[in-house]
Amino acid sequence: MAYEFYKIKILIVEDNKPMLDLTKSILQTFGVAEVIAAKDGEEGHFLGDTEPYDAVVLDLGLPLIDGVSVLQKWRADGKTFPVLILTARDQWSEKV
Repeated sequence: MAYEFYKIKILIVEDNKPMLDLTKSILQTFGVAEVIAAKDGEEGHFLGDTEPYDAVVLDLGLPLIDGVSVLQKWRADGKTFPVLILTARDQWSEKV
């Protein structure tokens, strides 16, 4: 019996190249995800605003536009895709 998988489209917005490459590799391992990458908040916002995504992996500490601002803009524009936030911030109050 052959199985057909739905390929999901995921946007990763991450400025740290090693983290971006690792996250992209993990998501592509099983071949069920098309992964698009953005290296800063401005590019990430543009891609999230102009293309449909099934999910987004978003860093908070981005150049040009920070991750929280990107997410606020998407939500203000009615974008409802799920967003997984990644951060290297160590303070609990900054994570929450």
